[in-house]
Amino acid sequence: MHKRLFTPGPTEVRAGILKELATPQVHHRSPEFSSLYAEIQPKLQQLLYTKAPVLLFTSSSTGAMESAVTNLVAKRCLNLVNGAFSKRWHEIAVGNGVPCDAFSIAWDRAIKPEMVDEQLATGKYDAVTLVMNETSTGLVNPVKEIAKVVDRYPDVFLLIDAVSGMAGVKIETDLWNLDFVLAGVQKAFALPAGFAVAAVSERALARAEAVPPRSYYFSLPAMYKSHKKNQTPSTPSIPHMYALNAQLSDMLEEGLDERFARHEQMAKIVQAWAKKHFDIFPEEGHWSPTLTCVKNTGEIDVAGLIRSLADDYNLRIANGYGDLKGKTFRIAHMGDTQIDEAEGLLKAIETILNL
Repeated sequence: MHKRLFTPGPTEVRAGILKELATPQVHHRSPEFSSLYAEIQPKLQQLLYTKAPVLLFTSSSTGAMESAVTNLVAKRCLNLVNGAFSKRWHEIAVGNGVPCDAFSIAWDRAIKPEMVDEQLATGKYDAVTLVMNETSTGLVNPVKEIAKVVDRYPDVFLLIDAVSGMAGVKIETDLWNLDFVLAGVQKAFALPAGFAVAAVSERALARAEAVPPRSYYFSLPAMYKSHKKNQTPSTPSIPHMYALNAQLSDMLEEGLDERFARHEQMAKIVQAWAKKHFDIFPEEGHWSPTLTCVKNTGEIDVAGLIRSLADDYNLRIANGYGDLKGKTFRIAHMGDTQIDEAEGLLKAIETILNL
């Protein structure tokens, strides 16, 4: 039996959206495909408050992360690390031979603007990677404030992993001067895993033309060349595109402000519950609007709780990530999840744990 997902990716996908995946195939070099691509584009631009192209990746978010560092680092990249996925971005850069350094702090602390300023003042870097919303820890880094710092260094590009934030929180891409902002669709978009999107600034596209090729599949110049014809350079996941198009229409019908407010309200409910019965892992003031990483102060059997929720209630939450397994557990409140559903999950946990 299906387990209703409250995991921070993949998230629950509505039946109506699942049906979109079964839309009869069109050829990816046909006018019908180009029309679908063209229909998606302005909706993504509206979601991301941008006039920049939003490129489509038939890959997980990791592929879009790899595209960013292989195409947009000409000199050296500063990787800001305070969680598992910011660490992954550093590992991607290293693995691709991209010159880079990791600036690492404790996973429960946010990257602060002054930290970034101090590193960029060395003059060593022309790109910065930052995770907006760390899925591993439920921590939000202050992207808007960090972007203001990066703005003072005109040759430095800001690359943002917004994987578990995009479509759940407001991201003002153009106003904040973000050069590359990416997300996979299996989180707050509430779509099946295996597809990603990224808004890419005009100056980033220009730099990608100048940087010697480091990638074939994830080449931004190749993707942008096809994008201008409402095409992709290689065969994309057409079912994902049908589902994305329908989901974007539903998001806009709900209203972006209303969607973001719903995420904020669910976050407050879950976070208040977590503080009452346990604690929250990241420092206060930097709690995620889309997922809560609960600190296991009660020393409960997290794996046992997950099993009981699955077996008795057909609900699934996530254990802590990596070294945080058993020390934390994660509850997602993102995508198409409604307030009453989040409240129902919390009541089920209370029943199991006799809280």
